[in-house]
Amino acid sequence: MNDKRLPESKLASSRLALQLLVILTVAILPLGLISIYQTSKVLEESRALSEIALLDRTRRAASEERELIQSAFGAVEAISAASGIFQGRLGLCDDILRQLIEVDQRYIFAGFVDLEGNMTCASTGERSDISQTEFFQNLGIALEKRVDTQPLAALDGRIALNISIPVAERSEQIGFVWISIPLKIANELLLEGDEAADLLVFNGSGDILATETFTDDRRKILPQERTLQELAQDKRQTFRALDHAGNIRDFAVVPIVDNTVFVLGSWEPGEKINLTGRGESYALYFPLLMWITAMAVAYVGIHRLVIRHVRKLGRWMKLYAGGHTDFADAQLNHAPAEIEVVAQAFRSMTTRLAEQDRLLKDELDEKTTLLREVHHRVKNNLQLISSIMNIQIRNTRSDEAKHLLRRVQDRVMALSAIHRYLYLSRKLSMVRADQLLDDIIKQLVIVGSVDDANSKIEIATKLAPIEISPDQSVPLTLLATEAATNAVKYCGAPQGQKPWINIVLNDLGDAYVGLTIVNSFDPDADQEEDENKGTGLGSQLIESFVSQLGGTLETKRLDTRFELHVTFELLQDDDYTP
Repeated sequence: MNDKRLPESKLASSRLALQLLVILTVAILPLGLISIYQTSKVLEESRALSEIALLDRTRRAASEERELIQSAFGAVEAISAASGIFQGRLGLCDDILRQLIEVDQRYIFAGFVDLEGNMTCASTGERSDISQTEFFQNLGIALEKRVDTQPLAALDGRIALNISIPVAERSEQIGFVWISIPLKIANELLLEGDEAADLLVFNGSGDILATETFTDDRRKILPQERTLQELAQDKRQTFRALDHAGNIRDFAVVPIVDNTVFVLGSWEPGEKINLTGRGESYALYFPLLMWITAMAVAYVGIHRLVIRHVRKLGRWMKLYAGGHTDFADAQLNHAPAEIEVVAQAFRSMTTRLAEQDRLLKDELDEKTTLLREVHHRVKNNLQLISSIMNIQIRNTRSDEAKHLLRRVQDRVMALSAIHRYLYLSRKLSMVRADQLLDDIIKQLVIVGSVDDANSKIEIATKLAPIEISPDQSVPLTLLATEAATNAVKYCGAPQGQKPWINIVLNDLGDAYVGLTIVNSFDPDADQEEDENKGTGLGSQLIESFVSQLGGTLETKRLDTRFELHVTFELLQDDDYTP
């Protein structure tokens, strides 16, 4: 029973820790939810701040680029306003464009092309047909001011940043004028800006005009899902998306020239602004980290203050259940006062129970000793009675009187055997029936194991090891004595055969015991003479003893043997009343 409960007590501390952790989790859950809500708000504000900061830095970083392109537009607009120079003396037109290039060192070329694609005026004085070039075809499609990067034959095929606007005379378009700026200058202006963001200048068609690194990798920092042409249509904006390298970036689009030139700035979240990028992940996981830390601290505290002491108390109880009773010196290590009270109560309880057990054992030993002494004195008194009867038998001349005295002496010796067994037995509450009956049968064999014809009676026994209560041992012993005495008295055998007696004690199961005594007899003997041998007192005593046992008696007289069968139910320990 205790073995089944011990595993449950062993797990009690684990269940206690789990329950306390659940309670603490519920207790700090509102704080955790508030922390998560506040963290999400901070992240939203941080993200908005990051986008605003990127938008502002992009605008400031592209200021020189804006000034360059806007000044170029101002120059070509001033030239286009004097449209008459393009239809007058051509040398004058070349001189004006050359002076423009000389005044502003940032410009490397200026030219005019008519609607047929003929370059009729240039800062270099060159004349050529550019109608088949991609540059002119884009001019004809747009019919509006434009910025692009195209290689020009006038620049020996070099790529330049070309700013162009249409020229009209009396509301009739006559051609286009443009100024070319070295691409290197446009790129270097971006490098001189804010290094916090990656910058890229593009036009409304989605063509890249300038970038910090004009290499094949320049498009890796562009958003995956949106093209530059789409960004140009959406005008000023900020958003977060994956770039072509698979990294999360914040993007900002700022117009330099309305509907014509835009600058795209981007950076990875967390590079320049706190609580973005990886900081967002850390901030989101902070409430969880706070909960884990709180649970760890709580578990360590619970283990140190409660669980380890509960486990030690459990080990004490297990030792006590195993028989160890000395806990006077058992101590808990720095236990809280509440648990120390429990430990002190346990030590006091074990001390009191140990003292009570000692007193009970002393009382039980004393009573057991007294009871053994009673059995010993009763046995001695019965043996004294038997000895007196033996003297009386020797002094009696009547055979009938001797026979009757011997029968009484047998019964007294049977009672003496019971008390002798109880005196010598270690366990007074139960008696081994087989050992008791074996002692009595041995005495009967010594006293009267010869029949009337002086033939030696063969006695066989088969006694099962059965324990009975002292209440049943007395009637069973007297019953076996009377039955065995009768068996010896009437035992006989046909001519030429030996007389015999069989005594069997069986465990019948379901707390039932069977006693069987069978003896042989001579069928040729005078039955009436055998019946006159006794007074019938033995049969009456047998029936009385069977009744005391609460059993049943069955006798059978067959051709050559007589059988006696007794069946009775064993008394349980609870039924025994000493």
